[in-house]
Amino acid sequence: MRINQYISQAMAISRKQTDRYIKAGRITLNGAVCEMGQIVGPGDIVRIDGKIIKNRVNFVYIMLNKPAGITCTAASHIEGNIIDFVGYQERIFPVGRLDKASEGLILMTNDGELSHAISHGDYNHEKEYLVTLDKPFSNEFISGMAQGVQIPGAVTKPCVVERMSDDEFRIILTQGLNRQIRRMCRAFGYTVIKLERIRIMGIPLGDLPRGQWRQLTEEEVNGIKNELIL
Repeated sequence: MRINQYISQAMAISRKQTDRYIKAGRITLNGAVCEMGQIVGPGDIVRIDGKIIKNRVNFVYIMLNKPAGITCTAASHIEGNIIDFVGYQERIFPVGRLDKASEGLILMTNDGELSHAISHGDYNHEKEYLVTLDKPFSNEFISGMAQGVQIPGAVTKPCVVERMSDDEFRIILTQGLNRQIRRMCRAFGYTVIKLERIRIMGIPLGDLPRGQWRQLTEEEVNGIKNELIL
């Protein structure tokens, strides 16, 4: 196993972060400062800042139907943080983000490699949402949203948008800019009053009750990994 993958799994962090540790000379392999791309084999000893890193074998993958008002952060000093809300007995963290006012599907894990692969915008993984606006919208709004929208600092990628009712639509994004859907709607003069994520890649929210969570099945986890090519 490559050294960055080993550390990512063991410490539940992204490979990007492990690469920073390696470049900073904080990681040793069998007593020698390791280099990028080195392989860790059975019996090898990996340390960070002199402390042994033991590889994790039991990964946790859960899905939560997040209520509005819960903040997707692992910072314990923030009231209403998602870690305290879930109350899982092992260290886990949210995969990506879902802003405090939004609700619906979010994944949580201790697998840093999988988390990075899902949430990194360059990989173009689909996330699907149901959105309710403050007033009825036109067909021009739908086509404008689908073509890409100029928002402060960026132009959004083309996406799938489908009308559900006079004031509700379904949207599938392959990027994850901060508060992207709300900013896109604001560019057309609309305000989002409800935003619910109903799918991440091949994992639908289904009938999981609001505020509840469950473990992903082995089939669901394997499906994600196959799509990510992990």
